[in-house]
Amino acid sequence: MSESVPVGPTATDQEVVLEARRGSDAAYRELVRRYERPVFSLVFRMVRDRELAEDLTQETFIKALNALASYRPEFKFSSWIFKIANNAAIDQLRRRELDTLSLDGSPSAETPDAVEATALQVGSKGESPLDELEARELGSAIEVAIAKLRPEYRSCILLRHVEGLAYEEIAENMDLPLGTVKTYIHRARNELRQYLGHLKE
Repeated sequence: MSESVPVGPTATDQEVVLEARRGSDAAYRELVRRYERPVFSLVFRMVRDRELAEDLTQETFIKALNALASYRPEFKFSSWIFKIANNAAIDQLRRRELDTLSLDGSPSAETPDAVEATALQVGSKGESPLDELEARELGSAIEVAIAKLRPEYRSCILLRHVEGLAYEEIAENMDLPLGTVKTYIHRARNELRQYLGHLKE
């Protein structure tokens, strides 16, 4: 029988999962410690509701614990658990029409496009109050536009531009062909440009 592996910060994800499979509560807590915030961040950006995101994060870890036996250690654990979280968020978005996106008071944009748009408008210290108002309106419009994307498009955009995943990782997370992921991201960007086009006129 193989010896137990310490489940502290220096252990690899694969080692911690192995211990969790053996029934180690400490190992499971370590997985939660490592991935609770990243999973919550991803889910929250999908559903834009903190309480719902907390529920879905908890649901993700329950599903992950119950499915640890199916995890294949040759793949990154982060990709595996992000896939579970992403599926939970998409299922929720399909069940409920989340057409309100409350980002009042949000100090930063949620996508590189939003960051760039805001930086172009408010990057200098000398902007007028009107410039500031226009910048806030543009940032809000971008966020609303993202919320209007179909769940699969929104998920691809967020995984790519917020989580910084490669196309191959997104394909793995969403169980989609690589070409489909690239198509979804391309279409999502086009939809965002079309929706926001009137603001640049």
